[in-house]
Amino acid sequence: MAGDTNGTAGSAESEFWLFGYGSLIWKPPPHFDRRVPGYVTGYVRRFWQDHRGTPEAPGRVVTLIERDFWASLLADPATKDVHDSAPDRVWGVAYRIRADKVAEVKEYLDIREINGYTIHYTDFQPAAAAEHSSTSRSSSSNNGTAPPSAPETIKTLVYIGTPDNPQFTGPQEPQALAEHIRASHGPSGANREYLLNLETALNALSPPDSGDAHITDLCDRVRALDDGGDDARHVDGADRGKSKSSGDRGGGGGGGGGGGVDVEATAATNHFRRRGSVVEQEETEK
Repeated sequence: MAGDTNGTAGSAESEFWLFGYGSLIWKPPPHFDRRVPGYVTGYVRRFWQDHRGTPEAPGRVVTLIERDFWASLLADPATKDVHDSAPDRVWGVAYRIRADKVAEVKEYLDIREINGYTIHYTDFQPAAAAEHSSTSRSSSSNNGTAPPSAPETIKTLVYIGTPDNPQFTGPQEPQALAEHIRASHGPSGANREYLLNLETALNALSPPDSGDAHITDLCDRVRALDDGGDDARHVDGADRGKSKSSGDRGGGGGGGGGGGVDVEATAATNHFRRRGSVVEQEETEK
């Protein structure tokens, strides 16, 4: 197993770490005092989870697939992933939660299984300290003093949408997936902005190593559709007009146009809270 469902995210109660591989990279949790770029191994990141759309036309978000399971799909033409290669490292960000807020954040994380995502623990490898000596901090950190050097590995908590959860979609033809992402829009924002922001955030972590070909290919397809003025009317049988609001023209979704997002400013307003329903749930789970 690349990760497990038991364990603790850190070596002590005051050392609680959360790994983000999707929107958490640019839309962080509250109450963090360290943000460390790095990666995990043994997984593949794929847009194979439903979310960020309407119930009639759910959008897509990323989840982590255990590499052995993903490799098994390649042998079957019926389930083959067209993106049949993947880097050994899945890049993202680990956040250390402030010691005085660990209990509050843990309570939130431990009581919820969010839209098909379940809690796992996995080892996180920080990027080279020399490259990231000035790790970002939330606005609530202690006067911006330099943090201590990151350990060689960090045990982190991570949310994963496993293949047996109801929202797991599995492989999809990339062009159809790009069209679906481009069309979907819901209470969490525009699905295309989630995709484009993810590409931008990943490329900024540790260039040129931290990019993800699966993400970049989907972004290229969405941009090509934008340039070509695509007028397709259906996405997986759902009318595009039902899944895209009239106001969704390059906005929404945690930042416009895939541009840079201020992590610390976002942290100040992005507070954990219980959601009343799946459609209210922001992408804090990843």
